[in-house]
Amino acid sequence: MSPRPRPSRVVRYHERGGPEVMGLETIEVPPPGAGEVRVRFAAGGLNPVDAKIRSGRSRIAIPLPVDVGREFAGVVEEVGAGVTGIAPGDRVFGSIPQRAFADWVLAPAGVVARVPDGVALEVAAGLALAGQTAWDALESQGLVAGDTIVVSAVAGGVGGILGQLAVHRGIRVIGTAGAGNHAWLRARGVEPVLYGEGLRERLAAAAPGGITAVFDQAGAETIEAALALGVPPERINTVATDASAYGVRGVGRGAVHPPTLDALAALVADGTLDVPIAATFPLSEVRTAFAFLEAGHLRGKVVVTADAPSQ
Repeated sequence: MSPRPRPSRVVRYHERGGPEVMGLETIEVPPPGAGEVRVRFAAGGLNPVDAKIRSGRSRIAIPLPVDVGREFAGVVEEVGAGVTGIAPGDRVFGSIPQRAFADWVLAPAGVVARVPDGVALEVAAGLALAGQTAWDALESQGLVAGDTIVVSAVAGGVGGILGQLAVHRGIRVIGTAGAGNHAWLRARGVEPVLYGEGLRERLAAAAPGGITAVFDQAGAETIEAALALGVPPERINTVATDASAYGVRGVGRGAVHPPTLDALAALVADGTLDVPIAATFPLSEVRTAFAFLEAGHLRGKVVVTADAPSQ
């Protein structure tokens, strides 16, 4: 049987605003072309940047209408000409610029990696963007075992992965988080401090010998505290706000790098890296999922999953 298009719902919006502007529309997803794979969607990770873009609060401008979703995981249905190393039936995860939240996902084979046995697709769905962002940001500072770093929002999607990666490399990690996440963080080798008023003093007390680098996922508060403590601007990295406004670095995820995805997935598979799921919602409840994400102060990722088959 020759490949054929698949009718597919996709999450889309035609105007800027809150979660209520999103809806499900039906499109046709073509068979994979050369170098592409078509994946049956199982789960997708939500990212705060998508909420900022939708609301018009981001410096990233995407023309309307916008098809939502970057991170996905699922099962390969078909592969296009020239694709090697990935076959129908493989469980994969990856990231594309748009349209990951759809019943069928069409993606270049070069942006996906296999999901190891024992790793749930819901977990893998939150690794491709958040995980590689954490990896690339951490790599940008040339840290070594024994360095001391601060990670803001260290219980969140990017911060939680970055903190654990650093601990795994022998780096001392001080992380800002709400009190409800402190026990979870300590169990993973992270030294938690409360965010909010008095942060500079708490960081100074936690690191009297100085701070090597700061990784910010929260915004102004962490950056201003770090600068006040004398951390050099080039040693402060933010993915949460305009880095140029503070003269700091803004290293986020680079191009999708499957070997990095493989390494992240292997760390999840062997238990080194814990990627908690804050909540899951079916794709049809994507508005509720984003409202939950945008309320903030979460542990881990918010994930949308494929809707259950109708009876």
